[in-house]
Amino acid sequence: MSETLHPSAPHHLPAFITAPGDTDILMVVVGVVLIGAVLMVGNLYLRLHTMPERMAHKSQKLQFEIVAVLGLLALFTHIHLFWVAGLLLAMIDLPDFGTPLRRIAGSVEKIAGVPPGEEATEMADADPAHTAAAEGPPAPKAAVPKREVPSHA
Repeated sequence: MSETLHPSAPHHLPAFITAPGDTDILMVVVGVVLIGAVLMVGNLYLRLHTMPERMAHKSQKLQFEIVAVLGLLALFTHIHLFWVAGLLLAMIDLPDFGTPLRRIAGSVEKIAGVPPGEEATEMADADPAHTAAAEGPPAPKAAVPKREVPSHA
């Protein structure tokens, strides 16, 4: 059985028109290009969205965490002001207040004659309820007479 074209059909068909039952090459190529374009644009937007976090990664930990939280808020709330605030915060170098304060505290301890590390034992002695679980059962203590608390009535 020979296939005959309709008399009004053109005798020369373009290359993108396929015969019935054949694979449509143009549709396959367009699908692959579309998937590639979506992945590339998504990667571009992801890199652009994480730019403040990558900038703040070189700075202090607290500043990085604040910028990361602002980025997540911008991502999930679609409020772009959070992203702009994170970008501005990532560009600013915050001064380091912690190191000088630690050095001052260490110098004051040295002047007071308190050896370093003694502060931790003093804090543990001040609150025995928190250290009881770590040390085990408490040792028996000598009987201490109770003091009478004056009433206000």
